[in-house]
Amino acid sequence: MSDDDLHWFTAADLRRAYESKALSPVEVTEYLLGRIDARDAALNAFCHMDAERTLDMARESEERWMIGVPLSPLDGVPVAIKDLLFTKDWPTLRGSLTVDKAGPWDMDAPSVARLREAGAVLLGKTTTPEFGWKATTDSPLTGITRNPWNKELTPGGSSGGSAAAVAAGFAPLALGTDGGGSVRLPASLTGTFGLKPSFGRVPAYPLSPFGTVAHVGPHARTVQDAAILLNEISKPDTRDWHSLRYSRDVDYTRVLHDGVRGLRIAFSPRLGYAPKVLPEVDEAVRNAATALAQLGAHVEEVDPGFADPVGVFRVHWWAGARAFLGKLPPDKTALLEPDLRKLVEQAAAITFEDYMAAIQARGTLGSQFRQFMENYDALLCPSVATTAFPVGRIYPYDDDGNAWLSWTPFTLPFNLTQNPAASINCGFSKEGLPIGLQIVGKMFDDAMVLRVAAAYEQEHSHAKKRPADFA
Repeated sequence: MSDDDLHWFTAADLRRAYESKALSPVEVTEYLLGRIDARDAALNAFCHMDAERTLDMARESEERWMIGVPLSPLDGVPVAIKDLLFTKDWPTLRGSLTVDKAGPWDMDAPSVARLREAGAVLLGKTTTPEFGWKATTDSPLTGITRNPWNKELTPGGSSGGSAAAVAAGFAPLALGTDGGGSVRLPASLTGTFGLKPSFGRVPAYPLSPFGTVAHVGPHARTVQDAAILLNEISKPDTRDWHSLRYSRDVDYTRVLHDGVRGLRIAFSPRLGYAPKVLPEVDEAVRNAATALAQLGAHVEEVDPGFADPVGVFRVHWWAGARAFLGKLPPDKTALLEPDLRKLVEQAAAITFEDYMAAIQARGTLGSQFRQFMENYDALLCPSVATTAFPVGRIYPYDDDGNAWLSWTPFTLPFNLTQNPAASINCGFSKEGLPIGLQIVGKMFDDAMVLRVAAAYEQEHSHAKKRPADFA
């Protein structure tokens, strides 16, 4: 790559450039800050920037690289942070007018703390819908975030700001959160790679108000970069009592060249119940499944056998929103986005019996899926039922009472089951809009998800196709 392509450098590219002294962290950070300043008004991917603090981090990293003692492979690599993750000295307003800007902002979330320890350069905070409640990214506080592929369309959500920042060449890496698809949905709609790790793989604190359906994961342009980031953010933090046991021997980049020959992979184009899938999405995902078969995997078209869990998910999500926001004073409630306020009001009808039944149903779903996955190394399906749609809408379809969730039937089941799942670009529509393939792994087998994704990427990468307005 030339310096003119600096904004498309991956984290791996930057590490090599720092090692050879071809680039410095300060040069890269200054360049990206300038690019954001010049271009982000068109997208609104960032909601908070602090150039001086960011450059201080870059200067500290540059000093380490000059004497050959980087803290990690991420030392000096700029990373954007979703504005649901606490970041010391920066406000975390969560897209809401109800949050007091005064703070105090004296704490890093575990993933942000690990980035600091790794020497990463925190580039800024990225936009989110209010409290991450929906799968598009606009809020009363920060307005509308747009898709780099077409600025009249949404990047999805709720990690839409992070995905847009990566897709536009503003940041090589970003952190997102995923409570029903919020990493994978925008990854699909922006043509980037997004991973929802196994629940507990990446420590989180404080616990999401939406409970144990919520995960923290990486946005990247390549599978390798996501693996590099996961290596760091999966390190332990005692504040999260849900976190999985950590092993120093784990390196998620080791499996990226192992291929898929001999693997058993299930392919389910509808998961057995999804009613609406854009034909171009169906075709692209089928082609990706065929491509993996041609690489030596044993791909079988089969449904996992569980019923549509949207009702179970709705109870968990709506109850979390009610518990978190239902006791706001009237003056604060009035500041909430109207659709979110309506959701909180509707959630008041959920009874204790409803909630306990949803917990039982979730356990049944998790058991069914774990048993199904005993026969397979991975499951393939679409990431999203459609491509990006106009901003200002919550869903692409007419409201039939369930449209809020009807275009996202493929992601939310795996928040309930807590399995690792990723979205990787597998082609484009006739309008040039990205399409995502979802790869789901066995519980705790995040490495397998990355392995399958890397095998597909190495043979069928669409990464060189970039948004025209942001080339």
